[in-house]
Amino acid sequence: MAFLLSWASVLFGCLYASVAGASNLSALYPPLWDESPGQFSDYRVENGQYVIDPWVYTERMGIYKILLNQTARYFERFAPENEQNALWGLPLQFGWQYETGRLADPTHTTNCGYTENHLCISVDSWWASINYFLNVLPFLSAVDSDVMGISSDQVALLPPPKDQTPFCLSVSACRLLYPITMNKWNYFYQQLKLPSTDFNELLEYLWEAHTSTLNDVLGIFEPRLNYYLKPEEDFERSWAVAVDYIAALRFPTTLIKTHDFQKGLPPRMLVTGDVAPFISDFTKFQNTVLFSLNSLRELHESTGGLSLILWKNLMKTEFARNVVLEFLEIINKVFT
Repeated sequence: MAFLLSWASVLFGCLYASVAGASNLSALYPPLWDESPGQFSDYRVENGQYVIDPWVYTERMGIYKILLNQTARYFERFAPENEQNALWGLPLQFGWQYETGRLADPTHTTNCGYTENHLCISVDSWWASINYFLNVLPFLSAVDSDVMGISSDQVALLPPPKDQTPFCLSVSACRLLYPITMNKWNYFYQQLKLPSTDFNELLEYLWEAHTSTLNDVLGIFEPRLNYYLKPEEDFERSWAVAVDYIAALRFPTTLIKTHDFQKGLPPRMLVTGDVAPFISDFTKFQNTVLFSLNSLRELHESTGGLSLILWKNLMKTEFARNVVLEFLEIINKVFT
């Protein structure tokens, strides 16, 4: 358990780091945020439907942008300028994937996602395939929950160029394939609309929906891990494990805190010879976070998941979570 606490102190060390010029929140937005659609009318219309291609970076980011805009009114009671919107974690993570080349074709058989075609999202990318469901499921659930201001028959999502079967394109199709997860996202939005729901409760419901989404699809796309070099594959597996630990802590996925957290993530794809904490072009913090993530996965696997059970039990009370977060704040001051 001491390892879990020390791991957490590193992984979440930047939770409370101050951001220079944080008053200029737009500087923290994901790449190409301004270029992405911010309302449905920014998409093309065919046969009375807004047509969205989630395999184009700006169009998928536009889904997030509209979702953030449409839910802003529910989060304004927590902070101005939509900074406390707990959905910020989704577009910021997606933006990091784009910026670090993780949405590109890992097989290198096409130019999808590379310089000459950088807005293309490859269906062969493990990151892009997993993210699809952390984009489309919360979006369609928001439509289904009357959050988005349109009905489900007013939007049409385009399928990927191949391997279309797992990728649901409508509320009804996603409900058929992933009913439990869609219900969890719907419940999050139902609670979001209630003024009596506090922020900590919203984080609980959000993380339940998030982890349920991953549980549904990680197994489906495991074969895509074979497209990557071993260090990147190990990181992908480690990241998938770490999310459950992050969720148990109810990490506050607000704009500033998520932006700070991502400073510790790898700034590029990992290649042969990358061994944390000794990667020369990574910062000390990035090296330490990567090493900690991989170590956590090793612990998780060696205990058969017992470490996660213990961590979840520790994090059951708000008092325990606050103690850990306060401890992490102290560690962060020492670390930085």
